[in-house]
Amino acid sequence: MKVLIIGAAGMIGRKLAERLCADGKLGDKTIDELALVDIIEPAAPSGIIPVVKTLAVDLRDANTPSLLIDLQADVIFHLAAIVSGEAEIDFDKGYAINLDGTRHLFEAIRARHEQGDYMPRVVFASSIAVFGAPFPDKIYDDYHLTPLTSYGTQKAICELLLSDHTRRGIFDGIGLRFPTICIRPGVPNKAASGFFSNILREPINGQSAVLPVADSVRHWFASPRAAVEFCLHAALIDGKRVGPRRNLSLPGLSATVSEQIESLGRVVGSDAVKLIKLKNDPTIEAIVAGWPSDFDTPRAKELGFKSETSFDDIIRVYLADEAGTQDPLLR
Repeated sequence: MKVLIIGAAGMIGRKLAERLCADGKLGDKTIDELALVDIIEPAAPSGIIPVVKTLAVDLRDANTPSLLIDLQADVIFHLAAIVSGEAEIDFDKGYAINLDGTRHLFEAIRARHEQGDYMPRVVFASSIAVFGAPFPDKIYDDYHLTPLTSYGTQKAICELLLSDHTRRGIFDGIGLRFPTICIRPGVPNKAASGFFSNILREPINGQSAVLPVADSVRHWFASPRAAVEFCLHAALIDGKRVGPRRNLSLPGLSATVSEQIESLGRVVGSDAVKLIKLKNDPTIEAIVAGWPSDFDTPRAKELGFKSETSFDDIIRVYLADEAGTQDPLLR
């Protein structure tokens, strides 16, 4: 089989590519070819897949969608996006990439589908930003979409496009509303949610970190390891089990910033906690205030999606996967 990852230079895309290259298969099917694309050329992980192609593409280029569909991937992971903070600052760029780039990709699949029998599984990275305040105590599976950011609006529109293209038999789509992924490795990005990782990652590495919101802020989380498992499971799940409602709110755990910091103290130590400094940022506070903080996700759980159940485990995942330590509780 052939697999395509769009957004393969991003954190989830990179980890997904590494996992696929290491396994050499998706489910019980051997991967013969893996294509990795992003705005910058992704690195090709080592592994046992015989052909790994890497390409630098721009979703704003009118030729890009057809180029990607020429690869004839059986499974397409569409993870590329302009993140929340940047999409809010640059209105045109956010819509050009997050909405238009996705729509043109779907249309390119449709054009190829109409020429023959091409019908790939498309796994689309959506976001809990499709929901907007005011919220109930928990967001349930059928809660209405009322995004309060441009990023959330772009993702919500793409969810509808994915459902309609799937309904018409153009491709077999699964939309994943990712929790905020934490702890993200590497350097901070422009996502408004980035501080949730920053206040843990930097202290773990002995560096100071800025907390831009009150520690009473509550949010919905999963680890990078869980994010990769979400993608793999979505690629394999029987579409008939999912039914016509093709966009899923994924399992995660709800925690306040204070609870994050308490976990940091338990798992890493009090010296790490001392490196966190409060400096309120009204822009970040306003964006985060419009996000949901807790979910009830029976549909995704019944379909086999799983995540962590404690923030201590999320920190241990980071230590095991990024800091070179091993924790027997997680292996």
